[in-house]
Amino acid sequence: MCKKFLKWGLLGTVGLFGLVGTGAWSYVKTGYQTASESVRDSVPIEWEIKRARQMIEDLKPEISKNLQVVAREEVAVERLAEEVSRKEALLAKSRDDILRLKGDLESGSVRFVYAGRTYSKDQVQEDLANRFKQFKVHEATTHKLNQILAARQKNLEAARRKLDEMLAAKRELEVEIENLQARLTMVQVAQTSNPVTIDDSQLSQTRQLLDDIRTRIDVAERTVASEGALDGMIPLDEPSSPELLDEITNYFGEGRAEVEALVSSHDL
Repeated sequence: MCKKFLKWGLLGTVGLFGLVGTGAWSYVKTGYQTASESVRDSVPIEWEIKRARQMIEDLKPEISKNLQVVAREEVAVERLAEEVSRKEALLAKSRDDILRLKGDLESGSVRFVYAGRTYSKDQVQEDLANRFKQFKVHEATTHKLNQILAARQKNLEAARRKLDEMLAAKRELEVEIENLQARLTMVQVAQTSNPVTIDDSQLSQTRQLLDDIRTRIDVAERTVASEGALDGMIPLDEPSSPELLDEITNYFGEGRAEVEALVSSHDL
């Protein structure tokens, strides 16, 4: 069974390298990216906004941790600065003591009294040598501490700026997410305030029906008018010539009376 799994695993690995070595891998990669984009686009915007809010909330522990780091570094830098100040004060006193002993030896005296005790020239000279040797060591140490203090102060200032940038970025993200939420709310309100699609469709259908009816009536009226014109009759509204009117008057007036009188005399 293990040999079988090993065999299929090797075949799968070889097949994968075969895809990578050919153009087929680009199709697989493109298909994966397309599917990922499709899934991302199908996620509701409200859910994405909630996810963004949660991501902003997740920044708080990290910011709190950085605040503690900065606070601890501030305390450490303050203590180091105090230590450097103490060492510099001791160096200043040691320098003064060395210069005092040097001046005493240069005076030519062979006996020296310090704090109620008497010392010989050799003792003072030996003490001066030891003091000067220790002074140089402490001076070098203090110089290194000053360098360390300067470096840590520089790093502390950079950490403070970084923390301020994180806090400012968090506030900007919070404002931006609120703006996005407001825009989404306006879109939702606009969508709900639009007329119902069915009502618009019904209204359009009704108007179309009325237009069809109006068109059919217009066609019917034009057809009737055309049929009347095809009978060959002249419309009565058109003015007739004067000769035609006289002929009609004679026919239905005086001429008709004469004809009727002639017919009546023959009958008698």
